Amino acid sequence: MQLHIAILASYSLALMALGLWIGRRVRGASDFFVASRQLGPGLIFSTLLAANIGAGSTVGAAGIGYSNGVSAGWWVGSAAIGSTILAVWIGPAMRREAAAQGLRTVGDYLEYRYSRSVRGVVSAILWLGSIQLLGAQLIAIGTILEVVAGVPFAIGCAVGGVVITVYFTAGGLLTSVWVNVVQLCVKLFGFALALPLAVEAFGGWGAVGGVRPDDTSYWTFWRPGPPGLMYLAILVPAFIVSPGLLQKIFGARDDRAVRLGVGANALGLLSYAAVPAVLGIIARGRFPQLSDAGLALPMILMYGLPPAVGAIGLAAVFSAEVSAADAALFMLTTSLSQDLYKRFANPRATDDQVFRVARWTAFLAGAFATTTAIVSASIIGALTIFYTLLGVTLFVPIVAGLYARRTSGVGALASIMAGVCALVVVQVATDGRGWGVATPALVGLAAAIAAWAGSWVIESARGQFGAQTT
Repeated sequence: MQLHIAILASYSLALMALGLWIGRRVRGASDFFVASRQLGPGLIFSTLLAANIGAGSTVGAAGIGYSNGVSAGWWVGSAAIGSTILAVWIGPAMRREAAAQGLRTVGDYLEYRYSRSVRGVVSAILWLGSIQLLGAQLIAIGTILEVVAGVPFAIGCAVGGVVITVYFTAGGLLTSVWVNVVQLCVKLFGFALALPLAVEAFGGWGAVGGVRPDDTSYWTFWRPGPPGLMYLAILVPAFIVSPGLLQKIFGARDDRAVRLGVGANALGLLSYAAVPAVLGIIARGRFPQLSDAGLALPMILMYGLPPAVGAIGLAAVFSAEVSAADAALFMLTTSLSQDLYKRFANPRATDDQVFRVARWTAFLAGAFATTTAIVSASIIGALTIFYTLLGVTLFVPIVAGLYARRTSGVGALASIMAGVCALVVVQVATDGRGWGVATPALVGLAAAIAAWAGSWVIESARGQFGAQTT
């Protein structure tokens, strides 16, 4: 345990020191928000994959694997599918719009394409959702440190919050992408080392396949769900339009960097998808009576691996949660400072004023999310709220805004309101379970698309009528 604490403490200090050192190069809002639009494919790949392998893809997915078997692969696999669409179509198109119009945030795009009202509504909704995302990462950090290193849960959450807040506040996107490179190397090395050793310690792949042999659903990859195929409805749209991903793409230097970087990130997610599921299955075989499936990965790190390897695995998991958390903090910071403060509270704010507000926002959001994490409990529950909100609020306005020119601000608002209302109704009426395949996420997304389609038909008819009368 002392080895785990020593390695983690040294690693945390190194991340903060690196962030503070790079932060000295940040001179203004352009560096903080879009890294001066100079990110190449390597940095895009590193920062996106580091952000995408977070609490849900480690502690959460391993817990799903523990309870439900191989269908847990859909959690990360769905993210890979969404990332592929982002790489090929949405990402390059959004980057071109951002570069041409000088856009820094998704809120900037929504106002440019639609209206100030659309920007305000989406920014407020996503600010609430992003707190859930950041809180989920800190919950995972607190859980891991409590089980593996014996650190009290609240202190573990606070440690994660301090590390993230210090290096992100130093320089925003610029520090984040370089720190993410280090974090990605650590997590890839850690999981590449931990998985085969965990399998070997359990007795080999034959022993893994012998877990719950009489439960056919446990070994059904194509199982409807969630957990299972229905993660597609929750996660694919979210990984196409997430502001935390799109705003990193705004920092890319050209379309080639987007296609190569985001595409490589999709391949990385696809390659990794089975890892947490297998670790969860091994934990089910070794510790069949866990009271909380979320403890599956911590138990493997603590008792299923040699101490030195477990310590490296702990650093890998810590890297995963921290890198995803700084993406959430990025969304919170840009949403409040650029989308709400500059646009509504102080439209005449200078870049220096926005820069200062962004740093203070990062500090306060980090503190607030840490408090939220300490009083919360469910990683997957918090992430599901965030990803579902992303899908029903942003998917239609962004995709339709790029490819259906008649889409108006009224249509975008109708889509957002219909999606959120349908989501809330199904969530409350069924306690989040939905009606069979009609999950809250799927019903909300369908309502959003239907509302947009109705508005688009009306707008098109008006346009044709106006053309005829003139």
